[in-house]
Amino acid sequence: MHWTQRRERFRAILAGDACVYPASVFDPVSVRIAEDLGFELGMYAGSTASLAVLGAPDIVLLTLSEFAAQALRIARAAALPFLVDADHGYGNALNVTRTVEELETAGVAGLTIEDTLLPAGFGAAGRTQLITVEEGVGKMRAALAGRQDPSLVIVGRTSAAAIAGIEDAVRRIMAYEAAGVDAVFLAGITAREEIAAAAAAVKCPIILGTIKPALADRADLARLGVRVCLQGHQPFMAAVQAIHDTMKALRDGTPADALPGLAPDALMKRVTRDARYRAAMKEFLRG
Repeated sequence: MHWTQRRERFRAILAGDACVYPASVFDPVSVRIAEDLGFELGMYAGSTASLAVLGAPDIVLLTLSEFAAQALRIARAAALPFLVDADHGYGNALNVTRTVEELETAGVAGLTIEDTLLPAGFGAAGRTQLITVEEGVGKMRAALAGRQDPSLVIVGRTSAAAIAGIEDAVRRIMAYEAAGVDAVFLAGITAREEIAAAAAAVKCPIILGTIKPALADRADLARLGVRVCLQGHQPFMAAVQAIHDTMKALRDGTPADALPGLAPDALMKRVTRDARYRAAMKEFLRG
């Protein structure tokens, strides 16, 4: 499926009347599993990217080229559209334009640009700061300028609700909507009233970061204009635990054929698209 068709599928979700939970994906196998299970959308986050590529925490050590390269691996492995967390755009507004160009080429369906001051400066460890609204608007405009395929979704993201309060968050998403973004992303939301305030302030679709289970009524979120709501990135954590437990069991002397929890042969063949490759071998390598 062409990149544009995937982006149009994402736009259809944003234009619809339901709230979707995306699958947290981080590599070719995870995106294929998400596709096979019927997820409508994937989410490739900066935190899981840092873990998958560097084995490092989410402290903005990953480079744009590393992030885009992994995004391409995910995009070409399955037809599932996915949204990516492009953090602060890897620099100032000019860097944001470059970020959009690279991620569009990598095949993503959409990307978020946030107004957090990243990476953390000297003396600011543990204290999240925001750039000004004016600089945030500049980044959104630069993101839109970098877009070549008009179907690519540009999302303005802010964590202001958790840092400066919902009033500041609303002021920011209104400014980003006015700049022309396709949707707004709110992180750090803790109350339904905050979602309602955002919904009353903007007409564009709303995407939410991970929220408390008490707020995760998809029908209610849909009524408030939320079209995508993250659930977190548990698949990567589950994979880490499974690998740890399997290696420990082997190290402790458990025979390989007695290990629990291994993917059966049928599942391995499905996620590796074994039948497709074998058909290609038969077609092109018959001699």
